[in-house]
Amino acid sequence: MTVIAVDGVFNVRDVGGIAAGSGRIRSGRLVRSGGLADATPAGVAELERRVSHIVDLRDDQEVAADPSATRRIETTHLPLFLGSVTSFFTEDLGLEDMYRQLITESGERLVEAVRIIATSESTLVHCTVGKDRTGITIALALAAVGADREEVIADYALTESQLPEERNRRIMAFLQSQHPEARHALALATQSPADVMRGILREVDERWGSAAEYLLAHGLTEEELTALRDALVEEVEP
Repeated sequence: MTVIAVDGVFNVRDVGGIAAGSGRIRSGRLVRSGGLADATPAGVAELERRVSHIVDLRDDQEVAADPSATRRIETTHLPLFLGSVTSFFTEDLGLEDMYRQLITESGERLVEAVRIIATSESTLVHCTVGKDRTGITIALALAAVGADREEVIADYALTESQLPEERNRRIMAFLQSQHPEARHALALATQSPADVMRGILREVDERWGSAAEYLLAHGLTEEELTALRDALVEEVEP
């Protein structure tokens, strides 16, 4: 995986290079990031150079409040949360519970995101922070094509180090003022522990057999799964 500098956007990286069976994930094919609202003109130009399709996983309220700075890249809006982001802090859910809810309730939209990844020349997947919704989507797509499990988990865990400290301080001050009793606010807003993703992927294996079987159970076809593998995995010369 390679961290990418995009002016005005944090938590940007190409997941290419992760081992996948006898091959590896192609570079330039799948990028992940935080929100694009603050991308500068230079940042927008960099995105347009790298990306042919954007998958925006934010809800309608988030999109209205912080519209993307780029207009020229084809964008598909696939809100994964069936409720609002605020509800997770109000209900004081932990990361595991949030991810479990995403996988249980948003399977069809996760599949739609994977379809776009399978058919686009280069895809950027993002939400507001690029941690939770983006993390689950990317992890499932990579796991479904046989990417090395620990490298997938490491990619998810990297996010915590990519979040700007000033942003974290500002968000935590706001959350503490609005939800002073929330025990999980810090984790929800700023953390991406490897063990959480490891546990979620294990649950997917236990309930559906594998990430690939999870996607097939929620509407992906075998042909689309093959297309996803062809799009993401390149063989490596021995």
